[in-house]
Amino acid sequence: MNLKLAPGLSIRKSPINGNGCFATIRFRRGHKIAEYAGERITDLEARRRAGRAKLRICDIDGRWSLDGSRGGNGTHYINHSCRPNAYMKTLYGHVLFFALRDIRRGQEITVDYEDTLHPDSKPCRCRAPGCRGTINRV
Repeated sequence: MNLKLAPGLSIRKSPINGNGCFATIRFRRGHKIAEYAGERITDLEARRRAGRAKLRICDIDGRWSLDGSRGGNGTHYINHSCRPNAYMKTLYGHVLFFALRDIRRGQEITVDYEDTLHPDSKPCRCRAPGCRGTINRV
């Protein structure tokens, strides 16, 4: 994989889905993990690209999105979980990931996607207790 990763992250096979994003250092609860990186595109272009088999697009503000498959830093491999250990927050046009609880070195970093360009029927594979069964919150 020829990709410049955000500090503290590695990409490897995930038990959830495909490749995942894993911590190479400890992230303390409430601390920033990384910023989502990728090509800045309009939401119209994001919807056009939504038909891809692998979707790596993150909304910024309802007008703009980032396509992590182009110019990403590994954060586009963060998988969904219904019981995540991280969350996303958009600040001044930047999409940031923060630790919901302490994340140990070697742990997969996950977020609750809640609302995506994926169809509402896309099944969740997180296997977390209380899994809602779909990626989107419907």
